[in-house]
Amino acid sequence: MPGRKSKGPKRKANREPTKRELVYKDDGQEYARVIKMLGNSRCELQCMDGIKRLGNIRGNMKHKVWIKLSDHVLVGLRDFQDGKCDIIHKYTQEEVRSLQSYGEMTVTDEAQQEEDRDVPFDFDDI
Repeated sequence: MPGRKSKGPKRKANREPTKRELVYKDDGQEYARVIKMLGNSRCELQCMDGIKRLGNIRGNMKHKVWIKLSDHVLVGLRDFQDGKCDIIHKYTQEEVRSLQSYGEMTVTDEAQQEEDRDVPFDFDDI
């Protein structure tokens, strides 16, 4: 059998970084950091108000936006469940830096300590 002929030229995905508008939190929303990926589009989050919550990735974000460990996200809080929330938006590192410079988001000491724990030894001991 002859091979299938293509119906047109292949299109390459536009992988150029685009400048997008910065999304701030509203009422019923909070900034959070991903602590642990749990699977089934869920993750454990440390919110900036000091509460650990179970975050559910929205359906329209599932296969388009990939969320990893230690990413910063915007979550929508639930009125009827304080321990659960929905992930609305993922921030890039540049957006996180600009939110910190505007005073919207603060990096907690716990987040810095968790990043420092990755090194299994102390450099002073060597």
